[in-house]
Amino acid sequence: MAVRASLGCFPSDPALHASCAIPWGVAVTPFSAADERGSPPATGDEGHLLPRCQSCFAYFSLLCPLDRWSWTCTVCGGENDMPADAAARYARDGAHDPPEMRSAFVDLLLQGEEGEAAVAAPTPVYVAAIDLSSSEEFLELVKSALQAALEALSPGSLFGLLTFSSKIGLYDVQGPIPIVKNVFIPPDSDGALPIDLEDVMPLCSFLAPIDSCKDRITEALETIKPMSSWDVAANIAEGQDHVLHHTRGFGVALDVLVNYLGSEYGNSFELARIFVFLSGPPNYGAGQLDTSEEQNAGKAGDADHILLQEQTSFYKNLATSAVQAGVCVDLFAITNEYTDLTSLKVLSVESGGSLFLYSSTDESTLPQDIYKMLSNPYAFGCVMRLRTSSQFKIADSYGHFFPDPQYMHVQHINCCDASATYSYDFEFEKDSQFSRKSSPPIIQIAFKYTVLVHNGDTSDAPNSGSRSKYSLERRLRVRTIQYNTTANIWDLYDFVDPDVVLTILVHQVILSSLSDVLETRLWLQDWFLAVIAQYNKAYKNVTSGGGTGMYDIDVNFSHCSQLQPLSRFVFAVLLSPLLQVNSELIHPDYVTFLQCLFSALEPASLRQAIWPSLISYFSPDVEAEVHQSLSRTVFTSESPIFLLDAYKDLLVYYSPTASSEIPFPPPRDCLLRSTIDRLKQERNITPRLVLIHGARDDTTEFEKYLVEDQSLDGSWLSSSTGFSSFLDEVRSKVAEHGI
Repeated sequence: MAVRASLGCFPSDPALHASCAIPWGVAVTPFSAADERGSPPATGDEGHLLPRCQSCFAYFSLLCPLDRWSWTCTVCGGENDMPADAAARYARDGAHDPPEMRSAFVDLLLQGEEGEAAVAAPTPVYVAAIDLSSSEEFLELVKSALQAALEALSPGSLFGLLTFSSKIGLYDVQGPIPIVKNVFIPPDSDGALPIDLEDVMPLCSFLAPIDSCKDRITEALETIKPMSSWDVAANIAEGQDHVLHHTRGFGVALDVLVNYLGSEYGNSFELARIFVFLSGPPNYGAGQLDTSEEQNAGKAGDADHILLQEQTSFYKNLATSAVQAGVCVDLFAITNEYTDLTSLKVLSVESGGSLFLYSSTDESTLPQDIYKMLSNPYAFGCVMRLRTSSQFKIADSYGHFFPDPQYMHVQHINCCDASATYSYDFEFEKDSQFSRKSSPPIIQIAFKYTVLVHNGDTSDAPNSGSRSKYSLERRLRVRTIQYNTTANIWDLYDFVDPDVVLTILVHQVILSSLSDVLETRLWLQDWFLAVIAQYNKAYKNVTSGGGTGMYDIDVNFSHCSQLQPLSRFVFAVLLSPLLQVNSELIHPDYVTFLQCLFSALEPASLRQAIWPSLISYFSPDVEAEVHQSLSRTVFTSESPIFLLDAYKDLLVYYSPTASSEIPFPPPRDCLLRSTIDRLKQERNITPRLVLIHGARDDTTEFEKYLVEDQSLDGSWLSSSTGFSSFLDEVRSKVAEHGI
């Protein structure tokens, strides 16, 4: 569990926090194998014995003051009795101390919940829902992706195959040949079908064990064809005149599928994961969306700075049903057609799933992405709670979770991988502060989750099937952190983590932009002006009031290295598709995809996506330097090769003057290629590789990432061109309004 604070030293009081103007919060990556320093948790198997505070329900930790018969909660300060068995457990005897007495970061097995886990099916369930109102190319890509998924899934998993168009197809692959049974979706359906799926095909027939049925699943995939005009003609001849070409009854299909997998029929799975492959907008039955030209323009009335809003509450309600059923929805949209992902994203965000967008089948990395997603470790059935000591509280929380309807700040996450990150913004309680006499600030994150554990090869054991090789473990991960405080603004600045500041800012920008992009741009610009003004006031670079001393205003944070990246971060966010006003060149679905991607990235990855790194090479085997600037000034470098890493894109650029003796593209066995391969392997989403030779290729793709040379499309900064002009405008505004 990695926890990174935006202010490594907490402000002593609200006035100091306001004066520094820096967001105060943390970014939490709960399922990471180690903390932010690389240290793993102390582990044990007696999580059910971990004491909890009777007042605030926080967990006992190494930081709690402990007496013979009592202990004090570090979160709320409450006194708690210590039963005799717990007192004996915590009697300090060195090597035999329990994990919570050795570390404030523990990961414990919850043995007391084995009975609960046993009620659920001990096997993960995966279902592919495939859009048949698509092209041959789309289906070939999906088939390749599902073949990769079958290789990544753990033995003993159950797999189901469903198709949808104007009808829903259920596949039974457990017999000698695959069988598909169809049920038509009424055009006026409100989400219900005239017959239950359980009556069409029992769930035990629909869900096939991967171990014994992988070949027949492959055979079934090969039989899937797109809904063509021939199908339409045949259906009309049979009296099904409501069946149209390119009809997607996605809403109804997913609704009945969630109920099919849920407890309505007496089934309960610890994990059920649905992969949805969509080639266009839902346009049939319940949940159909309006994707007309007016909607595609991204306008609300006459306001071109208002992003599209959700058209219907259907998918919001469906996401709630999915969470309650323990179902995670991963949405893969392979289309350049406007699909209104704004209305659909709630399915993935609230169920703990992912949203992927591929503009074409030709450049899609779908097979690699789904293989990575399933082969990397992940937890399911997760519940997370962050508690704070009494002087401060959570102001906002951000990430892909479903908030508990009853308990505040309890978040349900159906599926969580090792990089999924959740952010929290703090504020002081009314009339509270940290003083020398008060207890230091404490945060405690509790993360309860389930993992599938391999038990070894049990094939020789009597009556053992492949599923017995795996078992479910319910675990509890708790981390308690104590922070220092300061009454000195210099200490706050010196302990700023710029990546976490960027993470919180991007979350706030995304949330605010859903209401008004232009207002969000103005808010971000005003925030940056406030940071510059407060920083200069703190370091006394200019006197307060008036517009004199303009050129003495430090907009580069020369006295504080921790703040220096903020100028570039703000400039890049203003230029990003998240905050573009009235831009016809940016697809609205792409903006939604970026919102979902950025809101789940851990801070270092988000920094990479917002402000790409640029490394130059003397040759494919010799690295030259890492460039801080993203402008054409890098071309003055003597290095002929550049690698630009924008997280989801990797660009290799050869200078037009590069020697003809330098091989292009770079050979497979060189340092540059090994770096590219490593970056591809590390990412959850496979970056697109673009190779550009400046002497003969179009360099636009590379130059668009040189953001310091671009102009802002804003209001009061509309005249600025490039990063340096942006800073000049900021300097002028700060001088104009005074400090």
